[in-house]
Amino acid sequence: MTSARPVNRTYRAAAVFLRPILSSMTRRDWQGSEHLAGSDGVIVAANHVTQFDPLTLAHFLYDQGRAPAIMAKHSLWDVPVLGTILTNTGMIPVRRGSSAALESLETASDRLAEGRCVAVFPEGTVTRDPDLWPMVGKTGTARLALMSAAPVVPVAQFGAHQILPAYSKKFRPFPRKDVSVHAGPPVDLDDLRDRPVDGLVLKDATARIMKAITDLEAGIRGETPPEPFDPRAARFTEDR
Repeated sequence: MTSARPVNRTYRAAAVFLRPILSSMTRRDWQGSEHLAGSDGVIVAANHVTQFDPLTLAHFLYDQGRAPAIMAKHSLWDVPVLGTILTNTGMIPVRRGSSAALESLETASDRLAEGRCVAVFPEGTVTRDPDLWPMVGKTGTARLALMSAAPVVPVAQFGAHQILPAYSKKFRPFPRKDVSVHAGPPVDLDDLRDRPVDGLVLKDATARIMKAITDLEAGIRGETPPEPFDPRAARFTEDR
């Protein structure tokens, strides 16, 4: 097992505290560490099954020698103590649907330029797919990839929902649960990097990223995924 590059004291303290706890809850299937090797900046794009899986994703990345700066909804910074920890560990707040959203991408791009690992959940929220497959992604991850020129490593994770089901408060840490986190090769976006960053380019890049994540999850589950669930289309149907 490698050790993550040196980070600040709060980050190291959080890792020392949380890793044994997470290890006591999980039987880990970590794969794809070779895709995270090196010291250059990298974007890790992962699926989002439960509110618990940012912890298992961070655990996986830290074990691979990458101390991630996770992009997360800004409301978490309003939670006492947690907000201070998130700030002191260098996590990146995201204010969706506002001009401040661009600021979060600029902050993430700066971290990538410093050689950091930036972890994102392209779906923007926990999946609404009834069988827990990845949904249609939002374009922020693609925009970050194209503005920073950093590689996008897809990661699929599955199993953490057994500890904390999505949209639930039923915390079930024991007995240990099987948790798989698999990283794949960087998503090929080279043909898009010299094109104007418009809606079509962002949609194409986002679809490639989400397909890579979904293919990895299909490998973990040994199942064939359905067509990506689109929550916007679902809302439109419900409103009719």
